[in-house]
Formats: sequence, C-alpha cells, structure tokens
Amino acid sequence: MTATRTTEVTEAFAEGLGTLPEWPARTIAVLITLGDDEPHAIPVSAPVRAGHRRILLNLHRTRDSLRRLRERPRVALTILAAENIALTARGSAHIIQEPMTGAPDYAAIAIDVEVIDDHRQPAFQLEAGPDRRWVHESEREALGQRIRTLTELAAS
Repeated sequence: MTATRTTEVTEAFAEGLGTLPEWPARTIAVLITLGDDEPHAIPVSAPVRAGHRRILLNLHRTRDSLRRLRERPRVALTILAAENIALTARGSAHIIQEPMTGAPDYAAIAIDVEVIDDHRQPAFQLEAGPDRRWVHESEREALGQRIRTLTELAAS
C-alpha cells in the first residue's frame, strides 16, 4: 500500500462510524452490562440491526445480564464479524417484549446506540468472527424463530 493510500485509510478509520453497518446474520457478539462492582460480558447470538443507531437482541429471561440491564441500562455490544466488521456500540438498553412472541423463555432487548467505536485497522481486514457448529438442530430452529421475531419488531 502506498504512503498516500495508507494515510487515506487511516483518516477514514479515525473518523469512525456515524451509523451501524450491516453484519452477517450468523454474527455472535459480546454484550457488556454493568454490575455493582464491575462489568460483565456474555456472548449473544445474532443481534439484529434495527436502524442506523438501534440493535435488537434476545436474552434468556433467567440471565443475570437481563437483571443487570434492568437496574443499570448502560451497555456495550462488541461485534466482530466477517466483512471487516469490528465495533463496539454503546448506549442504553431496554426490554421491548417480555416474553418474546414464540419464545416465552426469552426477552427482546433494544439498544439505543449513542456511540459507535470503530475497531477496524488500516493494516488488516477482519475476515471472520466467532462461529458455531450446531449440536442440536432444535436449538438452531429456536434461534431462527427468535431472530424472526426480532426482525418483525425492528420493522414495526
């Protein structure tokens, strides 16, 4: 890469992201919630982009993360995915549906994104993020149902 091109790419990354990019449906992200004494991080499957500054996800209703975000709605969601997606979205989370339609053990969560930290690097591109191999087909189908519900909520 030429010195001029390197400078252009570096400046583009320094500007950050004004809106959320699209990411693959199979994305696994990391949700960070705040406890009384420290942050807690958990993996979450298939967050749904619901606009330029909104993300929907689902949490099992027994998760401590759900309890923590009820008490302290400030959260961060880190997404590392194919197509050079590397960001942390920070904002406020709230429950938009509990229980979820078609998944009564889950709650639908909306994150209203205030800040998008761009973690892309000019020296390399992220080609893939975490992935999974399904052991139980029924769990894959259940996640598919939850994603469909989140997608419908995003459209409403």
